[in-house]
Amino acid sequence: MGSKRPGPNSERPTRQDVAAAYGRTIPDVIRPGLQVLFCGINPSLYSAAVGRHFARPGNRFWPTLHAAGFTIRLMHPSEQDELIGLGLGITNLVDRATARADELTTEELASGGDRLEAKVRRYRPSFVAVLGVTAYRSAFGRRLASIGCQKDRLAGAGLWVLPNPSGLNAHYQLGDLARAFGELRRAAEAAGDPR
Repeated sequence: MGSKRPGPNSERPTRQDVAAAYGRTIPDVIRPGLQVLFCGINPSLYSAAVGRHFARPGNRFWPTLHAAGFTIRLMHPSEQDELIGLGLGITNLVDRATARADELTTEELASGGDRLEAKVRRYRPSFVAVLGVTAYRSAFGRRLASIGCQKDRLAGAGLWVLPNPSGLNAHYQLGDLARAFGELRRAAEAAGDPR
């Protein structure tokens, strides 16, 4: 029984599909020379079941991209490949899907930070945005890091830490997320594309 890959008008995966997605991966949405590469913590089981980033109902990534001005309309996770044409991409610190991000070990996050750095060196985005300050602190050993533009660069790319758009992150409402993501959008626009 293969898992369904729902689009905007198709059925959601079953509970069994979601449970069976534990440990699965989702391919990156990436190409050389992106303006911004968004880096999630790791895929949710729901996202892994449907094979799309930030697909779990209640995740605010897609509404935040729109509200922050990265997209001209609200996109559905099934349209994730269209981000490439906008100069945007998606990856994760840790590839394997889990029910909760707190199931990841500090070692996994640190290894993920190394992999992200190698990916950035290879694909050369102008900016990288890690979505989750706690995960960023663990992955890069920056225990005092805060939300926003970082002093450090990552393999030559401008580095931002943004709030995690998960619906479980009650500290940030959609307006707060849109403001934080919007600061990155404005910085990216001001920088232009040096390539």
